[in-house]
Amino acid sequence: MDQMRTTTAPELPASPREHLTADTTRAVLRIQHHMLAAARDHLTEQGCTEVLLPVIGPVTDPGARGAKQVDVDYYGHRYKLMTSAILYKQATLTTFDRIFCIAPNVRLEPLETANTSRHLAEFHQIDVELAGASRSEAMAVAEGTVRAMARRVAERARAELDVLGRDADAFADLLAERFEARTHAAAVGELTGIGHPQNPDAEIDWQGEALLSAKASRPFFVTDYPKGSRGFYDRENPEQPGRLRNFDLLAPEGYGELASGGEREHDYGTIIARMRETGENPAKYRWYLDMVRAGIPASAGFGLGLERVTRYLAGVDHAWQATGFPKVPGVVAP
Repeated sequence: MDQMRTTTAPELPASPREHLTADTTRAVLRIQHHMLAAARDHLTEQGCTEVLLPVIGPVTDPGARGAKQVDVDYYGHRYKLMTSAILYKQATLTTFDRIFCIAPNVRLEPLETANTSRHLAEFHQIDVELAGASRSEAMAVAEGTVRAMARRVAERARAELDVLGRDADAFADLLAERFEARTHAAAVGELTGIGHPQNPDAEIDWQGEALLSAKASRPFFVTDYPKGSRGFYDRENPEQPGRLRNFDLLAPEGYGELASGGEREHDYGTIIARMRETGENPAKYRWYLDMVRAGIPASAGFGLGLERVTRYLAGVDHAWQATGFPKVPGVVAP
């Protein structure tokens, strides 16, 4: 399907009750229930142990582009609400070799993201981390998780898909063939070729992601992002200096990014150097760096946006339709 999603997202409901009692909300959340059950089953089959990670801490993921972190007073100490549990995922690999969690995250996204249809200020991720894994292994687990969720929805949520006007056959390509991959450089070249200016040293911008997404019939990966575009924890490719061993997963039909992941830096000296390159103060990360110095496993992992995948599989227009109590950037809500 080579078509941008141009449907105007519905207005936010007048009240929580109006949203929660709507037939569409009930159908979307029932679909999400099946997705979560399928993800848990699949990841458990992959040898992962489900864990619960903190929602506040002295530091959080510094790599969330453009979003502000939220400070909280923790008994006189300035703590952060988690924008991502990446540091805690790495630390927990000292307990289990393969882990996953369903983690809440809070990011005060820029106001302009209220119009992207896929950003929320409060959302959930299916977070996975695999000790000793390569990028390709993490990509395979991410692909398998999305396929397991789509298969479960197609098999058990047809009535809900009917309510939403979503054809279960929309997942035929997703379930039939492996996901393709292209490099960040190739994606930049493709966007430039269709007249969309894209900085080759930066993340693919939101409009660019939507343009690439609209040309696809099943999810696909973008790999090898430039070093300066991500946080200090993404591992640099030793064979391609300046490029990271990471990836994004994009949905088709114009839905855009679903997940980000990659191989992790785990060497103490390298992490300190990367922190300084990105303007981070290593002193803020003392607990994490103490663990790195003592030794944490090499790993690869990803965070899969639950509301984003729900939006795609359910075929709804906006990520806020994929949660019972939506927090749209800039909109005050319960």
